Parts: sequence; C-alpha cells; structure tokens
Amino acid sequence: MRMKEMVRRTGVHERLLRYYEQQGLLEPERLPSGYRVYSESDVELVRRIRCLLAAGLPTSLIAQVLPCIRSDDGRLVPTCPDLVAQLRQESERITRAIEELRASRTMLDTVIAAAPFQSAGEPGAPRSIMAEAN
Repeated sequence: MRMKEMVRRTGVHERLLRYYEQQGLLEPERLPSGYRVYSESDVELVRRIRCLLAAGLPTSLIAQVLPCIRSDDGRLVPTCPDLVAQLRQESERITRAIEELRASRTMLDTVIAAAPFQSAGEPGAPRSIMAEAN
C-alpha cells in the first residue's frame, strides 16, 4: 500500500511515518520511482510503535524493543531475556518523572491557594463590577 493508504489505516500522519523510518523503526519497500510501499505487517508495526510511544518509551529504546516483542492476543510480550530488565529501568524512570510532576503540581496548587485574589470565572473569585451591575 502507498503512503496515503497507510495514513488512512493507521491514523498516523505522513510526517510521523517518515520520522519512524528515519529512526530505523519502519522500513517500507521503495519503488524505483522512490515511492514508499507498506505491507500489512507495517500496519501492525506502526500500531506497536504507537503503543510503545504511549507507554513513554523513547524511539531509541523502541528500536531495541521492536525485534524483541511479539503480539499475543493484542498484548505485547517480550521474547528477549534482557528486554524485561531494560523495560523495568524505563518503568522506574517514568515513575520518577511522575513523582516529580506530582510534586510540581502540589507546589503550584499551594501557590495558587495562597493567592489573595482569584482570576475571574474561578470558584471563589470576586465578581467583576460589570457582573455586579447586571
């Protein structure tokens, strides 16, 4: 299938498909004219890439993971022994990032709660002069 059909089937923009190719994640065949030709297995591969990206993995790690996973009833299952250790490390990195974001949000909420005034439209905000006149 050509690029436009691949975009339609996967919902992934052409620019991202080219990026996946540049990152070594996707290798479509090329016609003598240079046009890309994707196979049915490429559709599934793009779905795997999207799944791994959604899990927070960087493309550099996805390139290492892809050859070491298979699909089992819609679940990705590791097939390489050392992959699980890599994924655990990545999971720990993501957990740390989440904890840092939660701490940042707590700090922001504390600052917001300490404000002597609220923005218009927020609960507890003073009504504007125009709103009071109506």
